Amino acid sequence: MNIQIIAVGTLKESYWKAACAEYAKRLSRFGKLQIIEVAEVVRGAQQDVQKEGAAIAAKIKNGSYVIALCVEGKPLSSEKFAQTLQEAGLRGFGSITFLIGGSDGLSEEVKSLAHLRLSFSEMTFPHQLMRVILLEQVYRAEKILAGESYHK
Repeated sequence: MNIQIIAVGTLKESYWKAACAEYAKRLSRFGKLQIIEVAEVVRGAQQDVQKEGAAIAAKIKNGSYVIALCVEGKPLSSEKFAQTLQEAGLRGFGSITFLIGGSDGLSEEVKSLAHLRLSFSEMTFPHQLMRVILLEQVYRAEKILAGESYHK
């Protein structure tokens, strides 16, 4: 499965980079992973989220199943998440693109491009941590789909 993650901002701390690198290494046996970072726009106005949204939208691959991570999205168990990824592939999507917003989230325009709005929790997480959580859950989904064990 080919995975694309489009995320606002860069990973600055070495521990976030190390965690993402570890999951990227683990995921490499299941398919191609591409992480695209778009510039974080100075916060404070709705217009900022709109600018980030335009940058995100420009990076989404044609023919990709798009999943926007947002607090108001649908929560899924790890098993249901794995099934959702598998079904996207069976429906003919060549890749799955995940969208991670910045501090103020994603614009409504970007959310409207998504096939699925996904919530990992009603809580808000730093977008750097969300990238690690997402990579771990994608890895877990791949292990589930491969019928391999993974700790619970």
